[in-house]
Amino acid sequence: MFRLIILPLVGTLVIAAMLLVLDKMLRLFDFVAKEGGPVSVVWQMLANLVPEYLSMAIPVGLLLGILLAFRKLALSSELDVFRAVGLGYRRLLFVPYLFTIGFVLLNLVIVGYLQPMARYSYENLQFELRQGALGASIKVGEFNRLGSGMTLRVERSENEGTDLYGIFVRTTTDEGRDLAVAAEQGTFMGTDDPDTILLRLTNGRLVHDEADFSRPRVLSFESHDLPINLPRVDAFRGRGGIHRELTLPELVRVGDDPRAPPDLRMASRANFHYRLAEVAMMFLLPLLAVALAVPPKRSSSALGVFLSIVIVVTYHKICQYGEDAAALGLVSPWISLWVPFVVFSAMIAWMYYQIAYVPGGQPIGALERAFSKTFSAVKSLFRRRRTVAAD
Repeated sequence: MFRLIILPLVGTLVIAAMLLVLDKMLRLFDFVAKEGGPVSVVWQMLANLVPEYLSMAIPVGLLLGILLAFRKLALSSELDVFRAVGLGYRRLLFVPYLFTIGFVLLNLVIVGYLQPMARYSYENLQFELRQGALGASIKVGEFNRLGSGMTLRVERSENEGTDLYGIFVRTTTDEGRDLAVAAEQGTFMGTDDPDTILLRLTNGRLVHDEADFSRPRVLSFESHDLPINLPRVDAFRGRGGIHRELTLPELVRVGDDPRAPPDLRMASRANFHYRLAEVAMMFLLPLLAVALAVPPKRSSSALGVFLSIVIVVTYHKICQYGEDAAALGLVSPWISLWVPFVVFSAMIAWMYYQIAYVPGGQPIGALERAFSKTFSAVKSLFRRRRTVAAD
């Protein structure tokens, strides 16, 4: 049973997480490119999104791993042999529940601690990228603003923006000093002052003008150092201003703190119940997997696999809606989140009872028959159209 479960479980978990990451990666590359940041920031931001994606992929992977294992036993008639020798579903669920308990504890750690910390780090990276604190590169062919009163344009950039070619720089001050420089090449260099960098220009011409000059001064040079004062970067806000950045104990503390803003208190309570309801649902996944894994006799329909994903996604969306309603104060989280949990629990318990204790019971038998009839009707319709076309 362990071998049958582990392969589809790990495969589904990896594929689901990779699909979510790849979907986000394209948008992050576009965002970082527009902000002029280094490519390495994309990987840092994706790493901070992994806990959130794992919290969604783990239940789906666990469900499909158990479901496909029991489905294989059912299609090969091994499940009938197990039951004939006295091994019922309750005994067969021992190993699946070992997996479930382990993944429940892992998911609780993820949604309770890792995910809030990672989300805060993700927001911090976005903030620093917009502020230019992550080494934003110079955009080639555009006029770039560097601090107050300085404009820079380059025709070509190499070494991640360190070496520049075809440079035009203009600086202005409040005192009326105007400096325009054109150079063949330039290199950014560090200084002892962390708020100042040096742009060393090579083979160029400088035009210097001030209010008391009768005419601008022109200077040709082989090497000229131009200091650049870096703009001041504001500090990022502290963690905890958003309920999704709070750990489970912090959600409880903020939700009961009368000094906290009312909106934050309601959102914290709703998010606390949402996280627990999502994790609690995982205890029912083995029962759901068994109920949907066994097709009717003389049938190999995969309708149960499709329904299992639909049920899990539907429950997830209902919980999201319940959290939003509770965060707005429209309804108590005990009603918006735990009533759906009770309804889904009762439905899954009934489905498991039908397959495990009712002789010949098939919880989705009616759906299987309807699906089979629909498929046969569509198949015969296409067969008739091909016959008419041939005539």
